[in-house]
This record gives sequence, C-alpha cells and structure tokens, in this order.
Amino acid sequence: MTTTSTVTDSAGLSVYNANTNVGTGKSTMDQSDFLRLLTTQMQAQDPMQPMDNTQMVAQMATITNSTGIAEMNATLKSMASELTGTRLGDAASWIGKSMLVKSNIASPDAAGQYAGQITLGSATSGASVDLVDSSGNVVKTIALGDQAAGDVPFYWDGKDATGNTAATGPLSIRVNGASPTSVASWATIAAVQSPADGSASKLITALGSYSPTDAISLS
Repeated sequence: MTTTSTVTDSAGLSVYNANTNVGTGKSTMDQSDFLRLLTTQMQAQDPMQPMDNTQMVAQMATITNSTGIAEMNATLKSMASELTGTRLGDAASWIGKSMLVKSNIASPDAAGQYAGQITLGSATSGASVDLVDSSGNVVKTIALGDQAAGDVPFYWDGKDATGNTAATGPLSIRVNGASPTSVASWATIAAVQSPADGSASKLITALGSYSPTDAISLS
C-alpha cells in the first residue's frame, strides 16, 4: 500500500510529499504524476496569492526533465539490445561460414563450388537449372528430374567434363521447366560490417551485404 502526505509551501499551498511513498506502491514519480500534482496545486491555490511565473516555469522544467530522462533510458536500452544478438559479437562468429540467402546469382565458395536452392509451389517433372555467365552463355545445366513441391537444392563443383575449372565468378541462376516461388544461393561470409550509426551489423559476401536475419540457413 502506498501512503502520501502533504506539506505546506511558502505560499500556503498543500503539495505532495514524494518522500512518503511506502509499501508496494511506486517509489518514483513519472510524467503523469508531475502533471497531476501541478494541476491539483493550481486548483487549490489561493486566488489572492496565485503561483508566480517563476514557480510555474520551475515545475514545468521538472516535468520536461523527467520525460527526457525516461526517453534517454529507453534509447540506452535499445542500444544495449543492438549490441547483443545480431550485433557485432554474434555476427563476427559467422565469418568463414556460408549462408543461404534469396538471390538469383550464384557465387563460388573457396573450393570453387556453386550451390543453391529453388522452392517449388507444385510438383514438377524434368526441371533444370542453368548457370549463366555475364555474356549470356550457359556455363552449366543442372538437371533436377522429378521433384515434389518444396525446397529443391542444386549443386555444381565448378568443373567441366574433363575436370578443368569452368567458371570462377558469379553466375546467374535460370530455372527451366518450373516456376519457383523463391530462388536462393549459398554465399561465403567474408567479413562483418558494424555501421557507425549503431544499426544492425551487416554480413559481407560476394553477393552483397546482408543482415543476419536474411539467412535462410547457415552452414
């Protein structure tokens, strides 16, 4: 239970004594408490000796300061949250790993291998994936065969029929014989960028920069 008491100020007005809060009630005063007290004080003041402007300004400043401190505390909590989880600490541990992200571009990993995934809305027969270079040439066609609806992975070791490296850079993903609802590829995480503005960290890959939440899967 919270009990309160009143004291009389120099103008003869009854005001709230914040130091008498006891029991299980609030031990601090927020903006609404200040506003309620100020309103009550103005209603109870002696019409012949009203509160002067100096007192009014001082009490309004107290309300403003209380609000500012509350907002600052909320900002600090938000910053603390950003510094954990998806911020630099956890994200840095992803360097060197591969993440599956939505992209119609496939990039080779350290071993020169290309891998990705298409998502089918319905079953299909005879679908395939073409990996196409920047000149529009099909470098590799990957047959998928008969597939049920859902996620279908694809993979290429980056070599031709004679075992020689056939590609070393990013290749476009083109799906034949099906209309996937989503196309994704695996990308190696090379670095982590922590923006100066305090926003969430970005994972740097050959396909671009991504948020940790963009990862469909991690390997």
